[in-house]
Amino acid sequence: MDERLRRACPCLEKLWQRIFGDKKSSPAAGAAGRTGADNAAYNDDVEAQSPVSTPPQAEEKLSESGAIYTAVWSFEARHQDELSFQEGDIFSVFDRNGDWCTAQKIDNNGRVLDTGIVPIYYLSKAESLRTQPWFFGFMSRFEAQRQLLGAENEDGSFLIRQSEKDNCGYVLSVRSSNLVKHFKILQSASGNYYVEPYRQFSSLVDLVAHYCNNTLINTGRLSSHCKRKKPNTSDLNHFTVDQWELPKEEFTLQEELGRGYFADVYKGRWKNHISVAIKILKNDSELDHSEFHREVQILKNLRHRHLIKLYAVCTNSVPYYIVTELMEKGSLLEFLRGTEGQQLDTASLVDMAAQVADGMSYLEEQKSIHRDLAARNVLVSGDYICKVADFGLARVIKDPFYISAAQNIPYKWTSPEAISHGMYSIMSDVWSFGILLFEIITYGGIPYPALSNMEVWEQVEQGYRMPAPASCPEKLYQIMLQCWSANPDDRPHFKTLKVKLDSEMA
Repeated sequence: MDERLRRACPCLEKLWQRIFGDKKSSPAAGAAGRTGADNAAYNDDVEAQSPVSTPPQAEEKLSESGAIYTAVWSFEARHQDELSFQEGDIFSVFDRNGDWCTAQKIDNNGRVLDTGIVPIYYLSKAESLRTQPWFFGFMSRFEAQRQLLGAENEDGSFLIRQSEKDNCGYVLSVRSSNLVKHFKILQSASGNYYVEPYRQFSSLVDLVAHYCNNTLINTGRLSSHCKRKKPNTSDLNHFTVDQWELPKEEFTLQEELGRGYFADVYKGRWKNHISVAIKILKNDSELDHSEFHREVQILKNLRHRHLIKLYAVCTNSVPYYIVTELMEKGSLLEFLRGTEGQQLDTASLVDMAAQVADGMSYLEEQKSIHRDLAARNVLVSGDYICKVADFGLARVIKDPFYISAAQNIPYKWTSPEAISHGMYSIMSDVWSFGILLFEIITYGGIPYPALSNMEVWEQVEQGYRMPAPASCPEKLYQIMLQCWSANPDDRPHFKTLKVKLDSEMA
């Protein structure tokens, strides 16, 4: 057992001794003093990769039967088979099913206290970085800035994250006055971590401890770790993973969030445990019921951090309910037009676009299409995560918006082949993504502002494309034009778009 593990988890010392005896490994080698350029505060989403930096590690998987885990957050059971626990409780995990696992809660001596089902992502291996309150896992520059600039964080608050940009590795993000500075954490050939090449450490724990007591480049000392929210579970409880049809009586409707052609959306609560969004369908008679249920089952299995989570449906009586996770900041369109959105810089706007491309890339891998990709159908969470919503259901809800009433087609977002021949594909979604980029960079601007729907259709067919918006970076405009290629085969795939937005545009 490595000495660093014992230092990081002193509460488990009795358990370590019971399992491994009194043997302790020798202390890790000291930091080597290497020469090189100073790692000044930087924008991790644009800097070229260093040959000595390491790629982000994969998110840990709870797969080792009998391994020891620690609760990172507390949890209140929502089903008789589930187990309530507190932050810091110790577990032995021996079975996993999706995002849930069966675990034994144990004391410091390894004695079993209780057994039940718990959410996987509330636990972390005892020696894992995730047990450190300052480690936030995969996170973009934009998310880090928003979290650190929250009112609950002070000057010097910090976090360590793994950049969402490929091969960028670990990043130290620090609040300095009303700004956030980002420092790439590099690794030497011997595996030591450093921000400044002449100060190297055998672990990230040691690096953080040093800069809590010593000045960081142009920043000062690190103070407290960034405060963070408890994550939402992927399901209402472990039972609803497969049983997604629930009775309406379990849900309480609260305030209305919005109205649409085929549904109204309300904020609600499930069993007074979880806040949810409830979409109440207006036109149940226009639904292909068998297709609807098949599509819901497919959507329940689509799990990605940039796709809205579908929790349940209520179809035993009309009107039907579609229950999803609640996104506190509403639609991306509303957000961009509001006070918070208006304050975003270009790099943050592009980061949000990259998040959408990431979610759409996953849909593309799953052979699914959206049909109505637009800022109004992207939602923003309280943690400023963007998630694509209203995907998949469009083709089973027999809504005139898509089928019969041509005047209701969203001409300004729809590709030419979809309008003229009803040919929807992932490449027609790419065309819509180009319009979404226009909406984002103009803070919720209206596409083709001087043209009517029919004028848009006629001019686009003749080769017209919107000019670059004011202050739009040229590279971003070139990406828009690629999305608007007349031939669908000439448009880039979403995976390529995410890479371009990450590497070329941020």
